[in-house]
Amino acid sequence: MLIDGAFPPGQLPSVRIRSARFIESNRHSYADVALPDDRSALVVASRTQFDGALLGAAERAGARLRSSRLAEVRRVDGGFDLLMSDGTCLTASFVIGADGANSLVRRKLSSPFHRHQLSIATGFFAHGVTSDRIVIEMFADPPGYIWSFPRHDHLAIGICAQADAGVGVGQLREMVRQWIRTTAIADGARLEPYAWPIPSLSADDFLSLDLAGPGWLTVGDAAGLVDPITREGIFFALQSAGAAADVLSSTAPAPERHYTTRVREEIAADLARAARYKHGFFRPRFTRLLVGALQSSERVRGVMADLVAGTQSYRGLKWRLAGTLELGLAWKLLTAPHTPRAHARERPLD
Repeated sequence: MLIDGAFPPGQLPSVRIRSARFIESNRHSYADVALPDDRSALVVASRTQFDGALLGAAERAGARLRSSRLAEVRRVDGGFDLLMSDGTCLTASFVIGADGANSLVRRKLSSPFHRHQLSIATGFFAHGVTSDRIVIEMFADPPGYIWSFPRHDHLAIGICAQADAGVGVGQLREMVRQWIRTTAIADGARLEPYAWPIPSLSADDFLSLDLAGPGWLTVGDAAGLVDPITREGIFFALQSAGAAADVLSSTAPAPERHYTTRVREEIAADLARAARYKHGFFRPRFTRLLVGALQSSERVRGVMADLVAGTQSYRGLKWRLAGTLELGLAWKLLTAPHTPRAHARERPLD
């Protein structure tokens, strides 16, 4: 997604990703997938500078920056009182929650995400090394994958697991540290640890997602709009923010209803498909089938290249795989069972 005037050419340090390597752990095999090198190419920019450019564009458009944290949201006649950490109180007729997985706006005006609706992402920023290749190794226990995603001056290496999988941050981070040693992917790098929660919703969650209410709405991670397989969320944050801007700048009444309808149709429905596929994606049999198909089929490599680059949606994924004549792969994806989790003893993540 491009924002006119926000990113002059060459402003953001970036790296062009030219390939993705998919590793099948049990058999120590892998497949390399070349990525597009045209206008649809995958280019990774600095998130810090990307956020700074967005902020600068907003300020140039008239937004006023308050360097204070939101501490409380209270509904009052005609809108909301916003209590800030510096002791000041602001008033607003409409509130947009863009404050992440642990969104205060969501917690105060709707309900927080529960533990079974969150993942833990943790790993290391490996400073001083970079690459033009994404590396992904899929695991069944805990279900997910270890990744190495290049930045212009470092690698972001990590793992993600459901918050209720019984595996803590320390154990997950040690898995990443061992993977770095085994692969020698970041030899000589300075490792900086990181960890944060990411929404990771089920198909049923996406189809009944509480996105907005009278006088408020949520976008991005605060709305739960994260790919449940890849845990990628910045694209959906921008897409949902664009939808919010459209409905709030229109004259239609009840913008929160229009926003909810649009996001459910344009974003949540496709993420629900991903959630249905997720349960079969990381099983060893499927991983073996996938890597084998990538090794032998140029057409399957093309599908995966588009999926990685963000130009292939989940909406037509299984049918496009079927069109490659890799019917076994498409069938596994189509018939992967969806097992709802029991929610009775779940509690919100503190």
